[in-house]
Amino acid sequence: MTSDQSSENKSAGQPVVSDSAAQNSASPSHTGSAAPASAHKHVTSDENAIVAPVSPEIAAAPAAPASAPAATPAQPEAAVKAEKSVTPDAAEPATGPLVLKSASEALRPEPGTPPPAPKKRKRSRHARSQIVVFANFMLSMLVFLVIGMGALFYFGKVQFTTEGPLSQDSTFFVKRGSGIIEISDQLERADLITDARIFRYGARAYGLEKSMKAGEYAIPARASMRDIMNIFVEGKSLMHSVTIPEGLTVQQIFDRIANSELLSGDLPKELPVEGSLVADTLSFTRGTPRVEVVNRLKTAQAKLVDEVWAKRRDGLPVKDKNEFVTLASIVEKETGVASERPHVASVFVNRLNTGMRLQSDPTIIYGIFGGRGKPADRPIYKSDIEKETAYNTYIIKGLPPTPIANPGRDALEAVANPLDTQDLYFVADGTGGHVFAATLKEHNENVRKWRDVERQRKENPAAGTNGTATTPAP
Repeated sequence: MTSDQSSENKSAGQPVVSDSAAQNSASPSHTGSAAPASAHKHVTSDENAIVAPVSPEIAAAPAAPASAPAATPAQPEAAVKAEKSVTPDAAEPATGPLVLKSASEALRPEPGTPPPAPKKRKRSRHARSQIVVFANFMLSMLVFLVIGMGALFYFGKVQFTTEGPLSQDSTFFVKRGSGIIEISDQLERADLITDARIFRYGARAYGLEKSMKAGEYAIPARASMRDIMNIFVEGKSLMHSVTIPEGLTVQQIFDRIANSELLSGDLPKELPVEGSLVADTLSFTRGTPRVEVVNRLKTAQAKLVDEVWAKRRDGLPVKDKNEFVTLASIVEKETGVASERPHVASVFVNRLNTGMRLQSDPTIIYGIFGGRGKPADRPIYKSDIEKETAYNTYIIKGLPPTPIANPGRDALEAVANPLDTQDLYFVADGTGGHVFAATLKEHNENVRKWRDVERQRKENPAAGTNGTATTPAP
């Protein structure tokens, strides 16, 4: 084909077939069937047509007869249709004649063609950073931790405020110096609470773990952990008491304190001076140290003596507080009747003022037996009266060196403000009281009556013995 013919074909919008293609189509060996896969055909088209795969319908059409005449230049379209389409891959066989499609038809997907798989989105370099991964992990852990802590807090709060396992009222003793761990463990062992850890955490959550006070507490039935905590914080513990009667010695008071199972600890190694402990009823909580009780008794007695001493009458035959308490202790031991003490005190004051010996039997006993006291079944013998001791007022003049007991308030006030009498003697009357006399004659008559009472009691031991007698030397 000449260049002029090519130009004409191009201008006419027809496809141009190269000379080699025409020669191949005119070759005697060309048949109506598809060309071999190894033959490469080059087809050109105008700008509006592209080579597209043959549709299934065309590919299935029967091949042209072998005797069909070869395409001539005047029939370029038939020649092109008879050719096999050429694919980029020479190894794949052609499936049919070429079909020309427009650009829009070529871009339209064939029926049944699956959509292209979405491209996997690549993670950004920032998202792949180890710091970001670790931060995400920590944030997740923090969220789980907050949720877990919230659940635990709710569970603990319910357990802390719900009714406890105690079926009936009971008591619980908080020892001095006990911490929250020891208290909670003891509560759990006593079956007052269900879980010691919840009690500890609850007390710490309220900020009251160090506000619990020592003592013995009444715990009501079904009390919750919060109820028990509030009881300990309020400190309204059960109170106990120990009574120190008037007239006991320091040793006798120590024995009473030592025998109390409600107290704790040891007593002081050294005894306080005689007369320095108050005679009173002392309240305390279970577990109070014995040393603390002794100190309280000493403090109370010192305060009492100072108070009464400041209100004493002028002209008393005592020069200091020691002599004041000593005389009060003798009055205390001579009578158990409170109303008689001012009268008994007046007798001893009158004797001291006149220079007479006191001649008090309780001083003889203290000089012989000391703070332990005389056994109840041992009488006072005549040899005891004649025995020389620093406390035997039948022998010494004036007051003994120390008190012989711990006087109470009544005896102290009786000595500070004795009755204004002239009496120098008194003796038991057999009814628990005493008979007083200003002269020896009256006194001897009273002593005779007392001995008659004693003789009758010996004949009838069930009557007992009341009172003591003070019989001064003639």
